[in-house]
Amino acid sequence: MRRREFLTLLGGAAAAWPLSARAQQAAMPVIGFLDSRSPDTVIEGRLRAFRQGLKDTTYVEGENVAIEYRWAENQMDRLPALAAELVHRRVTAIVASGGFVVAFAAKAATTTIPIVFGVPEDPVRLGLVASLARPGGNLTGVNFLNVELVAKGLEILRGLVPAATRMAVLINPASPTNTETTLSAAETATRAMGLKIQVLKASTNLEINAAFATLMRERADALFVGQDAFFNSRRLQLANMAARHVIPMSSVSRDIAEVGGLMSYGTNILDVYRQMGVYTGRILKGAKPEDLPVVQSTKFELVINRQTATMLGLTVPDKLLVAADEVIE
Repeated sequence: MRRREFLTLLGGAAAAWPLSARAQQAAMPVIGFLDSRSPDTVIEGRLRAFRQGLKDTTYVEGENVAIEYRWAENQMDRLPALAAELVHRRVTAIVASGGFVVAFAAKAATTTIPIVFGVPEDPVRLGLVASLARPGGNLTGVNFLNVELVAKGLEILRGLVPAATRMAVLINPASPTNTETTLSAAETATRAMGLKIQVLKASTNLEINAAFATLMRERADALFVGQDAFFNSRRLQLANMAARHVIPMSSVSRDIAEVGGLMSYGTNILDVYRQMGVYTGRILKGAKPEDLPVVQSTKFELVINRQTATMLGLTVPDKLLVAADEVIE
């Protein structure tokens, strides 16, 4: 081969390399991660667990998969537009994180892009999927059952505050799905225990402060925080207000117990996000949502903040200490 021909061939190959690299990069699947909260209030451990689930299916962010994040900043009316952005971006799959309202926003935005959700109660009853075993359509995911655990959580809280006669329950009226089920379970449980129930509502920071003012004025003996992504994002505010007003506070979220709440009883949320990552990875490999049964969580955990109990002047019964998955000293 002549030298000129060789150089021409070499130059052509060199010019093709960037094109090949760009084509390979363009072929990288993109996941749309849609969340109702803001990135600074979502526990990093949840995102790590999600990425671990992806890794379990051989996908690593930045290497062979990209993730487009969209955060609603607790402004639920932004979710439809954010979901539409991800559809316009033509992502390979959408992860709906942060409750039913996110899953419904994603579902309304597309009937073709696969959606993986994490929701706190029965997705069949609310019309997200046709059945748990055969979801149908383009949605599947994890039911982490936290709303169904309300009665057990109230029972444990009563065990920590045996003298309680009035129980306050905090709900978010902006999440009517969670609110309806939480109140129904709470009313049944408190009635069975012979307790009076006081319902408090909050969907903003100021309303949380107002709820605590009402709680103290009405002299409730303990507070149960209902399942809601907004409350989880305001965990520090809730813990600080409970400490300031010296009120025993329980929830389904260990995140709230970790920052000063008295206790929590709920699903192991890190396992939920890991499973959402696994399902997303399987979809990237070609699985169809309709063929992936909705996972129902089986890992539940009781977390007791003994430091908070001491501050409140409460003695944690030995049987609860033994039953606890974690005791924060």
